[in-house]
Amino acid sequence: MNILINKQTQFIDLGLVDYQQAWDYQTQLFNRILEIKKENRDKPAQDQQPTPNYLLFCEHPHVFTLGKSGDEKNLLINIQQLADIGATYYHINRGGDITYHGPGQIVVYPIFDLENFFTDIHQYMRLLEESVILTLKELGIESGRIKGLTGVWLGEGEQARKICALGVKSSRWVTMHGLAFNVNTNLSYFDYIVPCGIDDKAVTSVAKEVGGQVDIASIKNQLSRKLESLFELQLT
Repeated sequence: MNILINKQTQFIDLGLVDYQQAWDYQTQLFNRILEIKKENRDKPAQDQQPTPNYLLFCEHPHVFTLGKSGDEKNLLINIQQLADIGATYYHINRGGDITYHGPGQIVVYPIFDLENFFTDIHQYMRLLEESVILTLKELGIESGRIKGLTGVWLGEGEQARKICALGVKSSRWVTMHGLAFNVNTNLSYFDYIVPCGIDDKAVTSVAKEVGGQVDIASIKNQLSRKLESLFELQLT
């Protein structure tokens, strides 16, 4: 357990960034935190360093990502067809199955040392979902969870539709990857996959629900404030 609890969190908006570039950057930050934790184990308490936390926001060009336990059959097109629709594909080291990222979608990558907050990965996932649920509530959109499924959903039963997907990786309580929140997302790209391996549920976006494009910068600001409050972050 950390002797030096640090809730200071550096907020970085990467803008529209290539998926591989963002993944490499996440990995660099993630590995640095693990390195500090490893060094701290061999030091007396007074010499230990606090571990940093980072909150990355971004959007990606069209890309499909498959989690480590996902099924490649859930990508419904081949390599040539990927090129035809201007998309790329990565098999990555997060949990979950396949999802889509693209312009108009807010992607959030918390690179946290959870020992600075709490050591419960399920609580972590639920708070990520809650940040989106509370953001949607401010937009007049009621959302929630579906038992046995991750993410944020609108409606229920046959009307259920997913507006936010989650997929994370953690090691020694350090997190990476995160959530993808459909705001002004081109939902037609979800037709090329079985989203999250779930073939009987639809996907949606804020724009689809309200009937037009919305100010994504404003929603990013609201979402960052919800995360700041829920995790008791000190954003810098």
